Amino acid sequence: MNFSFLSKYWSYYVIGAKNTVLLALMAVVIGVLIGMVLAIARVGKNRPLRFFATAYVEFIRGTPLLVQLFIIYYGLQAIGIRFPDIPFMTGLLGINFADFMAGVITMGINSGAYVCEIFRSGIQSIDKGQSEAARSLGLSYPKTLLYIVIPQAIRNVLPTLGNEFVVVIKESSIVSIIGIADLMYKANTVRGNTFQPFEPLLVAALVYFALTFPLSKLLARVERRMSNHE
Repeated sequence: MNFSFLSKYWSYYVIGAKNTVLLALMAVVIGVLIGMVLAIARVGKNRPLRFFATAYVEFIRGTPLLVQLFIIYYGLQAIGIRFPDIPFMTGLLGINFADFMAGVITMGINSGAYVCEIFRSGIQSIDKGQSEAARSLGLSYPKTLLYIVIPQAIRNVLPTLGNEFVVVIKESSIVSIIGIADLMYKANTVRGNTFQPFEPLLVAALVYFALTFPLSKLLARVERRMSNHE
């Protein structure tokens, strides 16, 4: 084992970790928005919307993330969609902003399918008596969802949503395939520069662990506090 390369390349891992966290955070935000809309559609009474939401979830969950990444990355270029270059973001990330957004969108779309199921289970866990009471008081179905059901569902699924963030951090390593300078891409760069095939990957694994382990413990503590409150 020889880790002397860290004195020269430690900044690579810092930049990679920063880009990984930023990508995961943006992807989870997109995934939560998509997932919430899809969950409402899946539990709603509109059959076409319910069919679309179900088809979306089944397709995304039934296809590899790598294939989805290539479809988004090459598909956007094929139809002429390019994200504008933002100098500030390019300087912050050290990579092309358009490529970065392709990774964010792919991870967000993928995460949305799983977040949808999280929200759907949260919505269905709310006692139906509360919805019936709200309707008896004159609230419409959309208002019942907005003011009664969804706030309680969000509280119930918060720990699970946090776990989804942890999962996205780990799965984001796949975006290195399209040249996004995340943690895995930087580790591979170090491997190429040092001709050491193993040690740079071990350091990357430790950095991933350092990112996800404290977050997992924090989520477990939040979940215990919520359970004690109940």
